[in-house]
Amino acid sequence: MSESAKVEISRGLENVYIKATSLTFIDGEKGILRYRGYDINELAKNAHYEEVIHLMLYGELPNREQLSRVKDTLNSSYEVPEDVLRVMEVLPKDSEPVALMEAGLAALATHEKGFKWKEGDREKALEIIGKVSTITANVYRVKEGLAPKIPKPSDSYAKSFLEATFNKSFSGTETSMMDNFLVLYADHEVPASTTAALVTASTLSDMYSCMVSAITALKGPLHGGAMEAAFAQFREIGDPSRVDEWFERNIVKGGNRLMGFGHRVYRTYDPRGKVFKSMAETVSKGEARKYLEIAERLEKLGVRYFEAKKIYPNTDFYAGIVMYGLGFPDYMFTPLFALSRTLGWLAHVVEYVDEQHRLIRPRALYVGPGERKFVPLDQRK
Repeated sequence: MSESAKVEISRGLENVYIKATSLTFIDGEKGILRYRGYDINELAKNAHYEEVIHLMLYGELPNREQLSRVKDTLNSSYEVPEDVLRVMEVLPKDSEPVALMEAGLAALATHEKGFKWKEGDREKALEIIGKVSTITANVYRVKEGLAPKIPKPSDSYAKSFLEATFNKSFSGTETSMMDNFLVLYADHEVPASTTAALVTASTLSDMYSCMVSAITALKGPLHGGAMEAAFAQFREIGDPSRVDEWFERNIVKGGNRLMGFGHRVYRTYDPRGKVFKSMAETVSKGEARKYLEIAERLEKLGVRYFEAKKIYPNTDFYAGIVMYGLGFPDYMFTPLFALSRTLGWLAHVVEYVDEQHRLIRPRALYVGPGERKFVPLDQRK
């Protein structure tokens, strides 16, 4: 029996466990998502992003003193070297937004000297979270032709980010929406981007390089681009009165994928999606309200059509409407995903290196020709 007949390949590594984790629990059948035991709905309702940062990096929700230390570290970490922002500025304005993030983080990696894992790695993670806020804000500013801006220290990571991005003040409700977004997208076990970060961390490369690996994986439309793709459907439909006709033509008869529906893990409604729907109902006005009405009508048709296959809305279906309602153009949706998921990427790589480090080196099953003799060039037919 050949080797290929004995080995079963797991394409996509579906249901292959590559690490143990105490960070995130998912029950795809029941629609449960927990960070270190806390239900995502409770965290989204009650906890600020800084509290979740402490929870994920240090294992527990912080007391007031611990929370103050987290905020102080973030506030002192927004500054980045001038050359990092210059790198982003000189790149073409039509560069992909996530590629601008890659460039900014790769430039930060050039300043990383003497980092050693297990020596202040959680503090390094906090520093990076602060700097990613600066990088993300300036993706928008570069794309819009605005001067670079560093977030100002404040009592809220979400507030500092929003005000640096748009150079204006935001209401408490709007800041809360940004904060909730960051909490909801903070982690989701080991999807493609987190796996890419883990592979890089397993070589004991630096944390910024782990971030670059994660973001390059996130850029693909089957991962981080799903929020933007879902929102593009709403734009294409254009008006709530056209939803039924669009669905019949594109989904029922066309057999196209309904973006924002379905998930590799969940076989029921994504719990984050329910929170985002509620948020969209709060923040949406004007054109965003129109897109919300389109999405709600499209959801009803999609749930009815796909229910037998257990395909339901995921977190990306309504999230883009929330961010659009805050003023973000759709090209910023994936960078915003990366801004939030920075916490999950870093928490996972710290956990992996600290507790169960081993170089990740899978195998490939060879199915090519057997041994062949080299034939000189002038003897080949």
